Amino acid sequence: MSGGTSREERIHSLTFDGLEGEITSCRACPRLVAWRESVALRKRKAHAEWDYWGKPVPGFGDPRARVLVVGLAPGAHGSNRTGRQFTGDASGDFLFAALHEAGFASRPRATSRDDGLRLHDMYITAAARCAPPGNKPSSLELTNCRPFLERELELIAPRVIVCLGRVAFEQVTRVYRAELASRTPMRFGHGAAIRLDVDRWILCSYHPSQQNTLTGRLTRAMFRSIWKKAQALLEAG
Repeated sequence: MSGGTSREERIHSLTFDGLEGEITSCRACPRLVAWRESVALRKRKAHAEWDYWGKPVPGFGDPRARVLVVGLAPGAHGSNRTGRQFTGDASGDFLFAALHEAGFASRPRATSRDDGLRLHDMYITAAARCAPPGNKPSSLELTNCRPFLERELELIAPRVIVCLGRVAFEQVTRVYRAELASRTPMRFGHGAAIRLDVDRWILCSYHPSQQNTLTGRLTRAMFRSIWKKAQALLEAG
C-alpha cells in the first residue's frame, strides 16, 4: 500500500466526500432554495465582486475530530457567500478568534474557503445548511436537514458536541433522544454540560451572533470558558 494512507482512511474520506455532495446539491426546502439563490444574485454592495456560493453549506474541519461544533445556519452574506461555515461574517470573527486562542484553529479569522485556515481536533457544522430569511429556519426545514447532522455525528463520533444556541441544542438532543429518554428534561443554558455516556458530552453555549455579542449577553470571557471546558471534558475522558 502506497502513500501511507490506510484503506479505512480512504473509505472515510470518500464517505465524507459523498455526504458533502449530497448536502451541496440538496433542494428539499423551496423557501430556502429561493432565498439563498436570490441573495447570491442580489449580493451586498461590499461584496459585489464576489461570486456567491449560493448553495447549502457543508461542514468542514478535521474528520477525526473529538469536538464537533453545531451552529444554527449559514449567514446570508457570510457562509452563503463564502461556502464555508462561519466564514466571512461577524459571528465567525468572534468564533475563530476564540478557537485560535484555544488551539483549535490555525488562524484567528476566516475570510474564504481558501484562506488556509485549518481546524485541529474539531469539525464545524450547522443545524440548517441553507441561509434562511431572518436567520430563522422553520421546524420542517430543520427536520429536512437533520439526517445530514445524524450522518456527520455517526461518521465523526465526537467526544464533545458544542451546541451554539438553543436551536442547535434542540436538534442535537433530537438525534440522541434514545440516550436521553430516561433523563430529566434537558434545559439549554450557557455552559451547561450533559453526559451522553461515560465519555461523550453535549456542551451548550450562547450563539456568537451580534445579537448576543454586541449586547454583552455573550462576552469573550464567557466564550473562552466554553472551549476551556471542552478541553477539560476531553482530558477527563
